[in-house]
Amino acid sequence: MRSSFQFFLRRARRSRGAVFLSLCLACAVSPVQAERLKELASIQGVRDNPLIGYGLMVGLDGSGDQTMQTPFTTQTLNNMLSQLGISMAPGTNMQLKNVAAVMVTATLPSFARPGQNIDVTVSSMGNAKSLRGGTLLMTPLKGADGMVYAIAQGNMVVGGAGASANGSKVQINQLSSGRIPAGAIVERAVSSPLGDANSLTLELNVSDFGTAQKAVEAINRSFGAGTASALDARVIQVAAPAQAEARVSFLARLENLDITPAQAVARVVINARTGSVVMNQTVRVLDCAVAHGNLSVVINTQPVISQPGPFSGGSTVVTQTSQIQLNQAGGALQVVKNGASLADVVKGLNTLGANPQDMVSILQAMKAAGALRAELEII
Repeated sequence: MRSSFQFFLRRARRSRGAVFLSLCLACAVSPVQAERLKELASIQGVRDNPLIGYGLMVGLDGSGDQTMQTPFTTQTLNNMLSQLGISMAPGTNMQLKNVAAVMVTATLPSFARPGQNIDVTVSSMGNAKSLRGGTLLMTPLKGADGMVYAIAQGNMVVGGAGASANGSKVQINQLSSGRIPAGAIVERAVSSPLGDANSLTLELNVSDFGTAQKAVEAINRSFGAGTASALDARVIQVAAPAQAEARVSFLARLENLDITPAQAVARVVINARTGSVVMNQTVRVLDCAVAHGNLSVVINTQPVISQPGPFSGGSTVVTQTSQIQLNQAGGALQVVKNGASLADVVKGLNTLGANPQDMVSILQAMKAAGALRAELEII
């Protein structure tokens, strides 16, 4: 019975490995397709800016901060009340249940103008149980330079629910953070320069000399020779009209140019926490032989009770007995043939019958032996 179960377990592990590698094959064997330039590069100076602020959330249904454990909540409330003309007597201990201190974050998009609305994210920084149903009070949002760029206020949407009673608790999703759609109004604009009067600069998302050269050729082919020139593997300088209206039209055409990026460097990415393995289509392997076996240790501990004889005056003794089993799965030597494409690589690795967790060790050993023509990146 045990041998049948172990055989089924090995078959299940092999099936998971085969399915995983088949998914890698389906995702990565397709040839490189042309992409629009806006997916491959960005315009220097056109960027988003993060904003952050500290505020108070009120109107909670008894699920706010415990003020004895979060004194900054009470201090913030006192400061706000004093600005509204309400003074509290020194030493007053306010037992609040409907107030919570929160951090407010947002992203100021490029070309944002005063009066425009942006979304904000509100997150509890104290020990509030839930922010559901709360209202964020006026909160200034500052940039990295300390200047106020937006003002946030409004009712928050929480995508969760929960209830508790007598020590029991039920909760769905996260209750200590949420979003306020269009919850902030931009108060200050950030300049987004589009280069100087005669040129602008493109920055590739990934540095690659081949992709930079292909982008320059496509731009010169569409707008004329000498329009673009590559400064390095990432930066491309482009001659552009000086007038604002003509430059916008020029950029609209430029961003929609089709570019066929150069093939990326052969790379295998391994997630050490989850055991996920992803490889791109340029990965190659050389002829090699691999043997991999699984080692499992099973410890079974059971209590044994010893009862004394009648009228013996002894006491009951409980002892533990343990049975230890050491099982090592067969690791027959398997040949992985030279692969000229990712399809061949996947077929060769599928012959090993290993699950994704085992594949991490196998790929590392193949790289050390010089049989894997790819970079190993562990995240």
